Amino acid sequence: MIERYSREEIKNIWEDKNKYSIWLKIELAAAEAMEKLKIIPKGVSKKVKSKAKINVKRILQIEEKVKHDVIAFLTSITEKAGKDAKYLHKGMTSSDVLDTCFNLQLKQSGEILLKDIDQLLVSIKRQALKHKFTLCMGRSHGIHAEPITFGLKMLTFYQEFKRNKKRLENSIKEISTCAISGAVGTFANVHPQVERYVAKKLKLSVEPISTQIIPRDRHAQFFSTLGIIASSIERFAIEIRHLQRTEVAEVEEFFGKKQKGSSAMPHKKNPIFSENLTGLARLIRSSVIPALENVALWHERDISHSAVERNIGPDATIALDFALARLLNVVQNLNIYPKNMKKNLNITNGIFFSQRVLLEMTSAGFSRDEAYRIVQKNALSAWKENSSFYDKIVSDKKINNKIPVNKLKKLFDFSYHTKKINIIFKRNLKKR
Repeated sequence: MIERYSREEIKNIWEDKNKYSIWLKIELAAAEAMEKLKIIPKGVSKKVKSKAKINVKRILQIEEKVKHDVIAFLTSITEKAGKDAKYLHKGMTSSDVLDTCFNLQLKQSGEILLKDIDQLLVSIKRQALKHKFTLCMGRSHGIHAEPITFGLKMLTFYQEFKRNKKRLENSIKEISTCAISGAVGTFANVHPQVERYVAKKLKLSVEPISTQIIPRDRHAQFFSTLGIIASSIERFAIEIRHLQRTEVAEVEEFFGKKQKGSSAMPHKKNPIFSENLTGLARLIRSSVIPALENVALWHERDISHSAVERNIGPDATIALDFALARLLNVVQNLNIYPKNMKKNLNITNGIFFSQRVLLEMTSAGFSRDEAYRIVQKNALSAWKENSSFYDKIVSDKKINNKIPVNKLKKLFDFSYHTKKINIIFKRNLKKR
């Protein structure tokens, strides 16, 4: 991922130095286990650990010649650690090191993403509670439907990201496995106890059965989860973009004092962060299909998945970390305009009370079909003429013959649409 969309903590997880450091931890842990099992001489791991140095430049130089990254790594360690290093990697395959390392990097990245989501949840919840009863128009198909509150709108995102947190926790658990099973996963040349020891040392679970590689359905779940989270980010970003349109102007991204919106038009304040989040979501989701396709490998292993994972591992996690941090910044600093929300509520002259009138008419003896036709005619007429829907209803003889005006007036009450808000909030914010 390019620097523009990278944050330091998660970026460091995918640096070569961290990768090779994890490789060394795996090799040393395996050596410790082999010492305990008296497979290799006692003290090897301690001697190697004291002498071994990670030299990224040297490893890459060797790889340029041997065309094998793990061999290049082991050669580099041997150059520093001397003859004791010959006991490293005994009975192991490259995949034992690569897969265990990759899963650990995904776990480390996932834990950062969990922290990001936790911070975002706090901020969304704060906005939801602050605007619990801030009336705004609910829209379906982009068209005014019935009133909701801005707090309720925020609460939907809060609950969605709570689900995302749970999904990510499950996916981290799914991906946190270790395989040290040797060629084609039979343990013919490495003791199963070595795998158990390494797994415990790295705080991973033992892969129940590997085919020389860790099964890629685990990774498919992990990257699919990242894709879902990205889609949630995009849903939030699109909501902000729609509500910031000039004709709506109900919310607005923060705009710095020295910020400029357009190179040509000084008046512009564009929702650039939300638009950026929409683009990043597309990028993150693009890792999902390759991850799914990586599940189907040839026999016990091939490396068709390798190039894919070397790209999507860092790119998807780094991009999602950046996107979550950016969304947090947008939510924390979002400009919210209740007056414009109220203005927009009134632009249709009350036609959104149509359902309430319809229900009252059916209670008064109208058939649903007849009531629907009468209400629809009055609503569309009020909208077309830019006149009061209430006036249309109270002056309709078919309606006022059966429903008194004072009863009709009570139907046009905004509080009707907020009377269950507390119930919704209570069931979504209660401690489980």
